[in-house]
Amino acid sequence: MNSFFARKFVIQGIFVTIAIIIAIRLFYIQVIDKSYLLSANNNVLRKVVVYPARGVVYDRNGKVLVQNEPVYDLLVTPIEAKEIDTALLCQLIDIDLEGFQTRIKKARSHSPYRPSIFEKQLSATTYAQLQEHLYKFRGFYVQNRTVRSYPDSIAPQLLGYIQEVNDKDIERSEGFYRPGDYIGASGIERSYEELLRGQRGVKNQMVDALNRPKGSFMDGQYDTLAVAGEGLVSTIDRDLQVLAEKLMKNKMGSVVAIEPATGEILTFVSAPSYDPNMMVGRQRGNNYMKLLRDETRPMFIRPIQASYPPGSVFKVVAALTAQQAGVIDEKTIFYCPGGYRYGGGRAIMRCTHVDGATSLVKSIQTSCNTYYGYTYARMIDSRGMSAPKAYDLWRAALGKFGLGRTLGIDLPGEKPGLIPTSDFYTKRYGNDKWRSGFNISLSIGQGEMGITPLQMANIMAIVANRGFYYRPHLVKAIGEKGIVKDEFKEKISAGVDAKYYEPVIEGMSRAVNIPGGTGYRVRVPGIEMCGKTGTAQNPHGENHAVFFAFAPRENPKIAIAVFVENAGYGGTWAGPIVNMLVEKYLKDTISLPQYIQDRIFNANFLPELQEKEEQQVSARTSHGEKPVGRSASEISATEPRRELYVHHSQLRKEHP
Repeated sequence: MNSFFARKFVIQGIFVTIAIIIAIRLFYIQVIDKSYLLSANNNVLRKVVVYPARGVVYDRNGKVLVQNEPVYDLLVTPIEAKEIDTALLCQLIDIDLEGFQTRIKKARSHSPYRPSIFEKQLSATTYAQLQEHLYKFRGFYVQNRTVRSYPDSIAPQLLGYIQEVNDKDIERSEGFYRPGDYIGASGIERSYEELLRGQRGVKNQMVDALNRPKGSFMDGQYDTLAVAGEGLVSTIDRDLQVLAEKLMKNKMGSVVAIEPATGEILTFVSAPSYDPNMMVGRQRGNNYMKLLRDETRPMFIRPIQASYPPGSVFKVVAALTAQQAGVIDEKTIFYCPGGYRYGGGRAIMRCTHVDGATSLVKSIQTSCNTYYGYTYARMIDSRGMSAPKAYDLWRAALGKFGLGRTLGIDLPGEKPGLIPTSDFYTKRYGNDKWRSGFNISLSIGQGEMGITPLQMANIMAIVANRGFYYRPHLVKAIGEKGIVKDEFKEKISAGVDAKYYEPVIEGMSRAVNIPGGTGYRVRVPGIEMCGKTGTAQNPHGENHAVFFAFAPRENPKIAIAVFVENAGYGGTWAGPIVNMLVEKYLKDTISLPQYIQDRIFNANFLPELQEKEEQQVSARTSHGEKPVGRSASEISATEPRRELYVHHSQLRKEHP
């Protein structure tokens, strides 16, 4: 009996203990640990990702260059998508039945139980139509987000665009990005991605059995807020950029303008261009392929990726480095009979005119080839060392001006241009006994030399500053605190003493402001602009028009380089563009005669349009009509050239 009662109490004790444990556990689950409550409600909760607005980009004067506009992604959870009006949904979002089935299949393969994107970037109008009927489509819901918008449709190559992340982006981010996120793909969108992107948030939303929102769960207690990205103040002057793009319409080339005192880029034009809004919206993919197939390569960033022989404007660098090396000075005079003879007098590098006795100042003013043939010969042949060693010293001096190397602009994809080493010529000629005559075309910025338009503009900034520059950049300030990166505050020497700049600057001033100067026709009233024309030879077609300048002479505010491919003379085509941009920036006016403005605005050097014009002229002449506009011979002289300086690419392969 006693044994029976003992067992009874033990069993009762066990049950009581279990009951107490269960009660405590229930209290913990229901009162203390809210995660169980959240888990229990998962079947009526929807986790909505709240995407942050990317940082807005302004111009240097506070005008908006890039902003955000709302779009809507339609998401679907395949397991819940049953008994819906497929035809109505297709009509509302403008897809066909095949497209619907393809999207559902893709979502199901991703996960039948997890939501995935069914259709991206619905416009506000489409969303408004869909919202009225959304309750009819069980398993479907809409997620808000923003995309980029470009109010002025300018500067796509520098601003860049965003795109959906791929697997490599996700892997590199160590899990920060998730499928469906967007990332900067080019331009400053890419360079400043970590600042612009912001931080995602999450909103827990209650829904009913019909998938209709019923308010926030627990009054948003478990929500996390999205943090908007940092805003950027660009160095670009919006009004100057708009004018520069208009001037470069139907042309191929670049415009780069820099503020010498800071390295801030005022204008950055790569032509032909495109509307950056093409890279936004549901047609983005089609537009992207269209741009890739365009033979004029509008997505190619010419100011930092195109490499050209600079032509006569290189004489500015040649004069400065030769003075620093001590092979010439301000009083050095060479006689120009109309060309420079080399190779024992058997070959000649011609000048465009007979200059006679020519000083350093005059050589810049009249752009004398002969003067720089003699100067280069002294640099390479007369320094008491082998030509290859002297050449390497000359090349190193060019490197201090930023030639043959990247300048470090805050854009991805910058190219260094090309200044071949002595080893390249030793390999080409089979020994190291070559002399200046073997590559004399380098003396006037031709031959194998290649310089980017950004480097060209930076040369003018160096001259304007009398010997130094700040690294060219496109972002002036970051965030509300206006932070400036330290690397853009560094003062970089070009390796030439300030005293050697004055005769060069005097020659540049005379070239523009004195009758007979190569750039006299594009002088700016009331402003002493110092400039240099150039006509870069192009073995593949019409010469390239080049013009460098800075203004005013004292306390310079702008340094600029304009390069127009296949246009001809620098003073005829690039010079007027510089004139208008400089005067617009400094005086907010343009005084160049209207007929010259019209000629520049209306000029067309695009290959495709030239082909069509040639065909139209041919058709008219075959019917006995006279050509209208340019003559047939003029059209023949400007045949389309689709690829420039192929030999530079070959040089890079042979000699990186």
